[in-house]
Amino acid sequence: ISDVCVTSSSAVKICRAIPQKNILFIPDINLGTYVKEQVPEKNFKLLSGGCPTHAKIDGEDALAAKAAHPGALFLVHPECRPEVTKLADYIGSTSGIMEFAEKSEAKEFIIGTENAIVQHLQFKCPQKKFYALSKDLVCHNMKVTTLPDVYACMLGNGGEEIVMDEATRAAAVKCIEKMIEYGG
Repeated sequence: ISDVCVTSSSAVKICRAIPQKNILFIPDINLGTYVKEQVPEKNFKLLSGGCPTHAKIDGEDALAAKAAHPGALFLVHPECRPEVTKLADYIGSTSGIMEFAEKSEAKEFIIGTENAIVQHLQFKCPQKKFYALSKDLVCHNMKVTTLPDVYACMLGNGGEEIVMDEATRAAAVKCIEKMIEYGG
């Protein structure tokens, strides 16, 4: 029933591009708050909900990490609470955070998104130091299904195949097609 789907990296661009002035932004109130600040020409209605992993980090966690690593730049995901993003040196999607850190002249970074990104960045940039904002920034939901699980499912050797009727599939793809149309 959604009109348009967005990702954290495409949300601002898509919200600017859609012709409607009034936007009901669901489900992530923190990403919605960030987008609302970036796109003041639109009227946003935000519903309470979102990523439980990003939402459990608060301003005190951010201040403690900044105090522990005073020379590090603070890079955060827009799904973090506004009290956390207000303290950031950079706010961006996971890919945006990674690109910023890789290209930056800085040598130390506090990473305010899923902790696996800290390890990815450390492997890509061994000459730099990366610190997790919190040991609690672990998304157990993301870790439930792995690429080997998907592969095994495709081979018919395990996993749970998701099957839907054609009417549901056709209705669901419309919001993804709109996302692509608007540049997402």
